[in-house]
Amino acid sequence: MLTELIELPGGSFRMGSTRFYPEEAPVHTATVAAFAVEVHPVTNAQFAEFVADTGYLTIAEQPLDPALYPGVAPQDLVPGAMVFRPTSGPVDLRNWRQWWDWAPGACWRHPFGAASDITDRPDHPVVQVAYPDAATYARWAGRRLPTEAEWEKAARGSDGRRFPWGNASPTPEHANYQNSSPDAYDGGLTAVGSFPAGNSPFGVSDLAGNVSEWVADWYDEGVPSVAHGRATDGASGDPWNTEGVPATSQGDVRNPAGPERGEKRVIRGGGSFDPGYRLSPVKRWNAEPGQRSDDLGFRCARDAE
Repeated sequence: MLTELIELPGGSFRMGSTRFYPEEAPVHTATVAAFAVEVHPVTNAQFAEFVADTGYLTIAEQPLDPALYPGVAPQDLVPGAMVFRPTSGPVDLRNWRQWWDWAPGACWRHPFGAASDITDRPDHPVVQVAYPDAATYARWAGRRLPTEAEWEKAARGSDGRRFPWGNASPTPEHANYQNSSPDAYDGGLTAVGSFPAGNSPFGVSDLAGNVSEWVADWYDEGVPSVAHGRATDGASGDPWNTEGVPATSQGDVRNPAGPERGEKRVIRGGGSFDPGYRLSPVKRWNAEPGQRSDDLGFRCARDAE
């Protein structure tokens, strides 16, 4: 069963921020056409339905390509994914290897390593999905991934709020996030829709905390502010599934969508081990399309009917 969609009106809003990180700037006016977005991220049960119907094998379940990992011993080129491991104390934040491990056997069925499973987590967000996995699911569902402008509009509305719920600082009632100390990690994900107090002004849930989310755009250094929305030539056989960015043709309505091509895709939203200030709707990051980890999921969108 697909996730319920919430219809959002088109129009302009203030996108971006200068409060935190350079990649979130500049603050500018963005305009999107009317669209619909799923009320919560895709769940394990929904992704399982897609896999059962198609036989799809995610990137994390496929052997590593030796050409992409020169010098790695053949016996080490096994399927797997990245898993977050909390540290016992403060670490050098410039070295991501301090808290991320490569876990052979980790995938959407075993999100925290080969010994884990999702048997009792059907309503948790699916993770360990790479960009191609998310884009393929979206096409199967007859939908697409949202652009980051659409994602931010769904998260903050049109009033420039600091968080999806408003301007009040986060509390454990708002989201699943790191909330005890800067070095603490509560661990684990929660069922989607568990924090209605943290819903956006449109009633969209889980836009802060729990999992970060893939969006359709290729990454550039600044928040996109000029490019028209567009459809890309996904039929060309691009292995990273570049299709899915919507074209807009309603007068001068724009849907900023980043560069036409790039090396990395945009990721939006804070995850379960992010501190409170990183739950802001302006948070944006990037990863190579094949990236997968236990804090990264997605939701779908579609054009307005």
